[in-house]
Amino acid sequence: MTEQQSHPTIKGIVEQHPSLTPKARILRNYILKNPRKAVFMTTRELAETCRVSEATVVRFVSQLGYKGYGAFQQALRDYVDTELTLLDRIDMSGMKGLGTDRLSRVVFEEMDNLKQFYETVDMDALNKVVDYLATHTPVYVIGSRLSYTFAYYLGWSLTKIRQDVRIVKGSDSTAIDWLTIAAPQSLVVIIATTRYPNELIRLGKMVRRLGHTLIVIADSPLCPLNHFAHLSLIAPSKSIPFIGNPTTISCIINYLVLELASRDGAPLKEHQEKLELAYRENDILFNLDREEII
Repeated sequence: MTEQQSHPTIKGIVEQHPSLTPKARILRNYILKNPRKAVFMTTRELAETCRVSEATVVRFVSQLGYKGYGAFQQALRDYVDTELTLLDRIDMSGMKGLGTDRLSRVVFEEMDNLKQFYETVDMDALNKVVDYLATHTPVYVIGSRLSYTFAYYLGWSLTKIRQDVRIVKGSDSTAIDWLTIAAPQSLVVIIATTRYPNELIRLGKMVRRLGHTLIVIADSPLCPLNHFAHLSLIAPSKSIPFIGNPTTISCIINYLVLELASRDGAPLKEHQEKLELAYRENDILFNLDREEII
């Protein structure tokens, strides 16, 4: 319980104990003991399990400070996600179902995640990140393990529209070298996905100590890197992933790149003409106009 209480969601439930009604305490005790079950329950299911009314569930959630049951459920989902091992996840991911059912689940879960992101996104924060990307030089994009996939995608895309972008693998100790010798007040973008590698957390602390600007793109407000960020973008997930939910973070990256490109005008054209010339001169990409295809 001591480790659980460090999480904001669980801490809030624990701290409300003295002011709860007897029926609300039943809810509290059940959720604390069975968070992995409660996270998937509707208000009716939770009420029936605890033998209280749905109104009691609604009042309990409100007393904890959430705007509605959906907000509480999302917070509980974020907590449960940080606690699950790979073995736990495979038990919860529907791996034993029919292949067609699994495909439907994957597709509709990602659609739900995108819908939630669209309905809750902070456009001011999103566009402020674009402002940072447009005005800061150089830019370091860092990821580790799963999140390195997204870091490479963002970094590679940024190289097509601006100069001075470096992609850094957080699991490589040379990341410390690059940040140490980086120009003063560089922009560092760290992408982090559950279960949040400690190496990225250490780099986030280092970025702040060095006085650089830190942007974090994460899949939960509980990501520990958010504490060090000047600005965070959250790609929420309504489901608990087996490995990860890639669609929303990819959507954020696409928006950042397209919005940045739309602002760049003549410098963008000059930058891309230079790239295209290098591609042709070095025969980098397939070209239908080639006389011979080997």
